[in-house]
Amino acid sequence: MRLSVAFRHAHRSQASISRPRAGVKVLKPENRFIPANTAVSHLWVRESSTSGTSETATLASFKSHPRKNDGPLYESAVGDIVQRSREELRAVRETNPDLKPTLAIIQADEDDALLEVNKKMAGKIGLDVMQICLPHQCTEEEVIEEILRLNEDCRVHGIFLHLPQSFLSKSVRNAIKPQKDVDGVSDLNVGRVVLGDQRDGFVSPVTGAVLEMLARHDAPLVGKMAVLLGVEGPLKATLQFLLQNNGMMVQTCQWSSKNLQKRIMDSDVVVLVESGHKSLPPTWLRPGVAVINLSSALMEEHPDSWEHRAEAESGARVGPLSAAIRMQHVVRSSMRWIQEQQYQPWRLRPLKLQPLSPVPSDIEISRAQTPKPISQLAQEIGLLPEELEAYGKTKAKVHLSLLDRLQHQPNGKYVLVAGITPTPLGEGKSTVTIGLVQALSAHLKLNSFACLRQPSQGPTFGVKGGAAGGGYAQVIPMEEFNLHLTGDIHAITAANNLVAAAIDARILHEATQSDKALYSRLVPSINGVRRFSPIQMARLQRLGINKSDPSDLTQEEVKAFVRLDLDPEKVTWQRVVDTNDRFLRKITVGQANTEKGHSRQTQFDIAVASEIMAILALTDGLADMRARLGRMVVGSSRSGQPITADDLGVTGALAVLMKDAIKPTLMQTLEGTPVFVHAGPFANIAHGNSSVLADKLALKLVGEDGFV
Repeated sequence: MRLSVAFRHAHRSQASISRPRAGVKVLKPENRFIPANTAVSHLWVRESSTSGTSETATLASFKSHPRKNDGPLYESAVGDIVQRSREELRAVRETNPDLKPTLAIIQADEDDALLEVNKKMAGKIGLDVMQICLPHQCTEEEVIEEILRLNEDCRVHGIFLHLPQSFLSKSVRNAIKPQKDVDGVSDLNVGRVVLGDQRDGFVSPVTGAVLEMLARHDAPLVGKMAVLLGVEGPLKATLQFLLQNNGMMVQTCQWSSKNLQKRIMDSDVVVLVESGHKSLPPTWLRPGVAVINLSSALMEEHPDSWEHRAEAESGARVGPLSAAIRMQHVVRSSMRWIQEQQYQPWRLRPLKLQPLSPVPSDIEISRAQTPKPISQLAQEIGLLPEELEAYGKTKAKVHLSLLDRLQHQPNGKYVLVAGITPTPLGEGKSTVTIGLVQALSAHLKLNSFACLRQPSQGPTFGVKGGAAGGGYAQVIPMEEFNLHLTGDIHAITAANNLVAAAIDARILHEATQSDKALYSRLVPSINGVRRFSPIQMARLQRLGINKSDPSDLTQEEVKAFVRLDLDPEKVTWQRVVDTNDRFLRKITVGQANTEKGHSRQTQFDIAVASEIMAILALTDGLADMRARLGRMVVGSSRSGQPITADDLGVTGALAVLMKDAIKPTLMQTLEGTPVFVHAGPFANIAHGNSSVLADKLALKLVGEDGFV
C-alpha cells in the first residue's frame, strides 16, 4: 500500500482490550457489551440466565459466554470480503497493470483508531491511500473544495469523509461524485438503494456490515422486529429500507423517544448509535435479542473521545467489517472506471424531421429544429464528461485525451466527399456529406460522423454564403456554425498577426539599436541574473554557438545572435483578417513618426489562408503543432538565409494562442447525428480534409464498423 498524506498528526496510542463481561453471548470472543458512552461496535445476543441474578444485574456485572463458532464466523466475513477484493483487483490488473486504485480520506485533525482500521484494510487488499488532513475547525467550504478537487483526480477511485457527523451536511455529501462515493452518502446513491438499483452506486459500508452480520446469524430475519436507535441521515434511510427489504419490521427512534423501553423489549434486533453518556439498561433486553452498536464505525463528534474508542476498537466488528466493504467498493469503483475508459457502443437518439413543401429557406429549417443538448449527444456517442468542454448548450470542444483512451480501438471506415465543379455558390460537398451521415446514422442505424471545415466569415458575408449544408441536410444551429463558433479562426488571426507584429518590430529595433542594446533587450538581467531561454538556446545551437552563459559570448557571437538581418523586401509573412476587405489587399505600414521612416509595403490575406490554419489542419498533437509553428518561414535575411518563427522567439506564444483551437468542435446535424467542425477552407485545399485530428477522433468514436 502506498500512503500519501497532505498533513499528518501524531497517532494516539491504542489501549489494551478488556475481556468480555458476563451475561452476554457475543459472536466474537473479545467483543464486549459496554454502556453507550463507550465506543464499540459488535453483534451480541442476550441469553436468559439460570441463576436469576443477571436479569437484574447492572450492565457492568454481565459475564460473557461466547459460542465456539462465533469468532471464526465474523473473522471469515472480513476474510471473505478481503479475499474477493484481492481477486477482483488481481483480475483487473492483468489487463491494466498500471492501475493503482486509491482511496482518498478527508479527515479533520489527527488519525484515530477507526482510520487506522481502514488504512490497514486498504493495505491488506493492495490499495493506495491518500490522506487529506484538514484542521479540526475547518469550514464546510474547505471540505467541499477538497472534494471537488478529488472528483477531478483520475487517480482517486473512492472518497471517504472521515469527519464528525455535524460536518456531513447535504451540500458536503452531494459534492462527492456518485461514482467515487464509496460510502454511499450522496442523495443519488441513497436514492438508488431505495429504488433497488445499485448497479451504478454504492450502499453504505456500515449498512453492508450490519446486513452481513445479520445474514451470518443463526435466526431467520423474516418477520423479526428491528429497532434503529439514534441512527440518522443517509445511514438511517438505507438501513431501514434494506432491513425491510429482507422481510423485517423496522422502527426508528431516538434516545429521548417515549416508550423507548417497550420498543427495545419488543425487538429482535437493536441497531444503535451512541449519544452522549446514555446507556442501554440490560433489563430492557429480552433473551435472544441481537444488539449491533455502530458507534465505532462512525466518526465521533468530539476528538477527546478518540482515546476511549481506541480502547475498544480492536474488538469491534462493525468497524473492520465496514472498512473491508469500503475497500471492496474502491476496487469496484476502479473496475467501473476501467470499463468507462473502454469503447462504448452508441446509443444515438435521432431527432425527427418534419419536411415541408414548398421547402423553406435554410435558416428557417435550421431554426425550426430544436437541437439536443451537446452533453447528451456526447454521452450517446461514448464521450466521457471530462472529455467535453462545453461552449454553450449546442457546441463543445473535445479533448485530445480521447485518442489515448481509445488508442487500442480499431478505426472505422474513411470516406472522402470531393468535387471538381466549383461555382460561385459552392459545389455541394457539405450538403452531400451531411445527407450521407444523416441517412447512415438516423435511418440505417450505422455509426457515422461528419467532419467539416469551419466556414470563413469572408465568403459567409459574400455571395457564397455559409457552409452548413442546405435544405434538410444541415449542421445546426446554422448561425453559430457559420459565425464565430468557438473562436478558432479568431485564435489563428491573433497568432498570425502576432508574428507579423514581431517581424516589423524586429526590423525596426535592429535598424535603430547597437548590438549591445539589442542583447540587453533580448537577454535582460532579472534580479541580477542573465540567462538564455530554451528557445534562445535552440537558436544558439543553430548558429553553432555551444555556450549557455550569456556573459561568455564574444562580440561576433553576440552580433550573430541578436541580428536576424531580415530584408524588408523579402518578408513573405502577411497580416490577415477574416473579412472580404478589398482595400487591404495592398497597404503601407510604418508611416507613424515613431517608426522613424521604416515603412514598407505589405498586404492583408484572409485569415483562413494563413499557414497557421494549414498547420492546424495537419497537426497530430500540441507538441507537433508547436514544432510546426516554430519551423514557419517568415522571410529571408539579406544574405539569403531563411528566417523562422523560432528565430523570432514567438513560438511559445503562438502555441498558447492555439491551445484551444487544436481541439475539434462537436456539433450536430438536423437529425441529431454528430459532426466535428475543425480548421477552415483555403489553407487545407492541398490535403483535402478538415483536420487530421478531427478525422482521428471520429474514426475511433464510430467503431470498427462505422463511417467517417
